[in-house]
Amino acid sequence: MIWWLAVFFLPQQQMTEPAVDTNAYTSAADIAQGKKLYEGRCAGCHGPSGDGGKGANLAVPLLPRAATERALYQVIRYGIQDTEMPVSLMAPREIWQVASFVRTLGKVEREPISGSADRGRALVNGKGGCLQCHTIGLQGGRMGPALTGVGSRRGPGHLRMKLLDATSQIPEQFRIVKLTTKTGENVSGVRMNEDTWSIQIRDFSDRIQSFWKADLRELSVERKTIMPSYRDRLDAQELNDVVAYLSGLRGVE
Repeated sequence: MIWWLAVFFLPQQQMTEPAVDTNAYTSAADIAQGKKLYEGRCAGCHGPSGDGGKGANLAVPLLPRAATERALYQVIRYGIQDTEMPVSLMAPREIWQVASFVRTLGKVEREPISGSADRGRALVNGKGGCLQCHTIGLQGGRMGPALTGVGSRRGPGHLRMKLLDATSQIPEQFRIVKLTTKTGENVSGVRMNEDTWSIQIRDFSDRIQSFWKADLRELSVERKTIMPSYRDRLDAQELNDVVAYLSGLRGVE
């Protein structure tokens, strides 16, 4: 029985594996078709211009997980384990066409950054209050995503959008949770992880709590975030400065 299943699934696996290491679908027509496929299946997570969102920033000259054409094909086809990058059911030709379009994203001129990174650092550490929730290097809080390498994951346009509208593209693991246990305890916090049987949250006292869903009377996961909008907190120049600083964060400080 096991042998029969192996025979059944092996041809399908071989059909989806790239036969060569180079992409043969790189014509203008292929790139145009790849763009259509990308807009329908990828832009919701990676952004229309590829500068990131729920998914990684693709508008960079080198993709760390997909430096070669074969690697990019495999990422699109099989996804990335333990991330929200899913398996694709597209035909091999379509995958190559999407890959061709993705390669063009790193060649497009990005939004110019006109602010001062030094002033932006001061705003992030001071007036902006960003380190109350976010970590940069070894400093900061843990209620929000770490910003240490945010410049390599998100483009300036996406960073600006998030500062102006914090509710756009909230990561699944940082949504607000409200729950009530069967004993009447009410708990609120930020979702860290959830599966079929349990949920883990970081409450607003910075404690990690885990609950079995069978022990809960009510559970709601809201499309909300504790991150404020900086639309009225920062003027135009200050916003440019913060974007300049965050765009330059590429690794551990």
